[in-house]
Amino acid sequence: MTASRSSYTRLALQIPNFDLPGVEDADLFASLVQQARAAEEAGFDTVFVMDHFYQLPMLGPPENRMLEAYTLLGALAGQTDSLRLGTLVTGNTYRNPALLAKIVTTLDVVSRGRAVCGVGAGWFEPEHRGYGFAFGTLGERLDKLEEALQILGPMFRGERPSFEGRHFHTHEALNVPAPIQAGGIPILIGGNGERRTLRLVARYADESNLTCPLEEVPRKLDALARHCDELGRDRGEIHVSWLGSLILAKSHAEAEAARDAFFARRGLDFRGLPEGVKANVERLIVMGDPDTVCARIHELIATGLDGIVVNLPANGHEPEAIRLAGQVLGAALR
Repeated sequence: MTASRSSYTRLALQIPNFDLPGVEDADLFASLVQQARAAEEAGFDTVFVMDHFYQLPMLGPPENRMLEAYTLLGALAGQTDSLRLGTLVTGNTYRNPALLAKIVTTLDVVSRGRAVCGVGAGWFEPEHRGYGFAFGTLGERLDKLEEALQILGPMFRGERPSFEGRHFHTHEALNVPAPIQAGGIPILIGGNGERRTLRLVARYADESNLTCPLEEVPRKLDALARHCDELGRDRGEIHVSWLGSLILAKSHAEAEAARDAFFARRGLDFRGLPEGVKANVERLIVMGDPDTVCARIHELIATGLDGIVVNLPANGHEPEAIRLAGQVLGAALR
């Protein structure tokens, strides 16, 4: 079990998209630096990137550009000063956990103590198939995740774990230099599963990130509290955030126009979509003018969440949109 830390995800920006309008490959990293610096200036405490190799269907076709997460985070560490940096979340199936501990620790050293270890069971089958990673059943992936957590935590704390599991093995695994952060690097587990995933959070994690529909958040928090009670864990040691998509503009009409433009870039006419599809999109996205978004964030925090993670699918490539999001969300969280 890991120790509670004073630094955790309160207001974070996730950057999920590297196909930016008008940006060539050679200029891509410079644009991402602009986004990260805008987030830092706007009051975001953390920047997350996805750990994927193909773009996800809801954001674009698989052949869209996708950068390797930890190489990118290490580069961003040298271009920022205070942002915590991590993945939301690493697919545990992609790397041996001892190697992952070394990678994230290196990020912590490079960033002078700003790394977050976001990890989950892995779920996106096409990139497993494309890259040759074993996928297996959900139960097998959760078994692997539980074994990995028993290696990651000790290595982050400067221990030399010897572990013999069904999937992973270590023998006095060294992790030198140790993480900069006192007590080790915080572990964030992403996922919504009430029976197993949230139990792993209760046993091993410092942070939890939920991606469920908003109306399900209270039930997930109740499930986490039950697991903590059963395991003898102080629920207050675990900080829970929610990941959602945000389309924010100075007026509701401008937000709708940004949404429509995002879908148009994917060859879709949002207003012409079936009503059920449009309703589902609107259910998953927080959208509107500053007052509308602020009220929605107040509702979310009132459910018992500790923090909010947003991506800006329509206009996140624009530093001004990031600054507006930081201003509005920061005010809502105060």
